[in-house]
Amino acid sequence: MTPNVRRAIGANPWIWHSPVTDKALEEVLPRLAAWGFDCAELPLEQPGDWQPATTAGLLADQGLTPAAVCAVMPPGRDLVRATPTVVRTTQDYLRQCVDAAALLGAPVVAGPVYAAVGHTWQMDDGERTAAYEQWRENIAPVVTHAAQTGIRIAVEPLNRYETSLFNTIDQTVAAMDGLSAQTIGVALDTYHQNIEERSLPDAVRRATGRIFHVQVCANDRGAPGDDHLDWPGFLDALDDEGHQGPLCIESFTAHNATIAVAASIWRPLAPSQDDLATRGLAFLRQAERRPTSAALPDPTPA
Repeated sequence: MTPNVRRAIGANPWIWHSPVTDKALEEVLPRLAAWGFDCAELPLEQPGDWQPATTAGLLADQGLTPAAVCAVMPPGRDLVRATPTVVRTTQDYLRQCVDAAALLGAPVVAGPVYAAVGHTWQMDDGERTAAYEQWRENIAPVVTHAAQTGIRIAVEPLNRYETSLFNTIDQTVAAMDGLSAQTIGVALDTYHQNIEERSLPDAVRRATGRIFHVQVCANDRGAPGDDHLDWPGFLDALDDEGHQGPLCIESFTAHNATIAVAASIWRPLAPSQDDLATRGLAFLRQAERRPTSAALPDPTPA
């Protein structure tokens, strides 16, 4: 089979900065374009951190497209086990993410749009069913707003250390039952799926028809390819599922206290953050040129 380039490759400015601001984007986006990235994720920790119109112009100037707006769920943003006030403010924040995506031209708002990262609690089957019902009720107004603006919501399951609500693809898909499959789906993240799923390819296939966004990194949050992940199987499964959206590298810097603690980044994951991004890009470009089902060579050690 003739190799061909399939999916666009993107990166998240969180690799270098948190929060991501207009100033940070002015510094990062030209470098992404110069390295050969196609698109960028835009995390919105607080509305106003960056201006959608300004960012849209900067992306266009650099020949980049907006892959997604990333919703951020710190303590105090919850749609379950929360007071009515917290639920309302969380819904308002998520609607602001949707509005930013619409102004930016991004197709998706992606993230753990259900509970604060680090909010964990034990549940029996009945309690879990009730929690999912509560989440469906509270996310529904956001889904309606997203549908009205032409934006899709991609729900990201996280690993067991960061949430107890949605850890697996099966849980996430089951919880969305009754919500519009055209507007709300799944955000895959290889870091979390590597921890929680027994097979990356099987996890992809269980999300068939509802994959709206894909984030990639190594099993330790480093550069894709510097790891033990089954990249040929993962990419073949995306092909089988028919998902042709971008692959976006998401990682973080150990030099920012807030993001380092939230993501448990205690050491450098590459010789430099630039190296993490460019090595990941090179590996993914190579992977996307592979003949279907072909094994990938081992990456050069970092």
